[in-house]
Amino acid sequence: MTVGIIGAMPSELHDIREILDSGATEIQEYSGFKFYINCTEKVKTVNACCGIAKVNAALCTQVLIDHFSPDYIINAGIAGGMHTDVHVCDVVIANNVCPHDLDLRFLRNYPPYHDIFETDEKLIKLTTETCDEFKVKWHIGRIVSGEVFLEDAVLKKQISEKFSPYAIDMESAAVGHCCYLNKTPFVTIRCISDNADDSAAMSFDEFEKIAAKQVAEIVLSVVGKLGAK
Repeated sequence: MTVGIIGAMPSELHDIREILDSGATEIQEYSGFKFYINCTEKVKTVNACCGIAKVNAALCTQVLIDHFSPDYIINAGIAGGMHTDVHVCDVVIANNVCPHDLDLRFLRNYPPYHDIFETDEKLIKLTTETCDEFKVKWHIGRIVSGEVFLEDAVLKKQISEKFSPYAIDMESAAVGHCCYLNKTPFVTIRCISDNADDSAAMSFDEFEKIAAKQVAEIVLSVVGKLGAK
């Protein structure tokens, strides 16, 4: 079994690579992306830093699929909280993803004729079980993506009213779009680093490393469960 893990920033993959690296990491480079490969008896993990925003995420996801044919893809990292019940250091597990900065009718009425990308139920279940084991507060809900680091309370209100998301980031919708076209099961697991409002930048700086470490432990536990199935 092969599991792909995609993070946008080096900090989102730092702890994953620290845990995985037993001196047997292989690195392969395609289209400017470095893919870190670790193998156990039952699971090959391939992790890559895609860079920030949707184009980078889509390119990296497609290259990962083309070269490694993963059975599952996990998009891991941090995000801004959008729902009133979601707080810093909570985990949001996407049940679907979509862009917030595009009129969705352009996706519905033109290729790929699909606008909201559903995540994999098995991966959701394994993630909730893992969060319970780690005593981490989790939520299942929509994650939206766009070309903005959201630190504007007015814009947050507008996006919330239109899409009812639980979290916001800059990559998940692109990963989901690509996985949908390639029929690859995926999930997005995001730990909340800020509240996507006027205090977002200050909160992000304070909680980025804590949130990234928490999501890394959850993701690798999910990978282990997949290998045990």
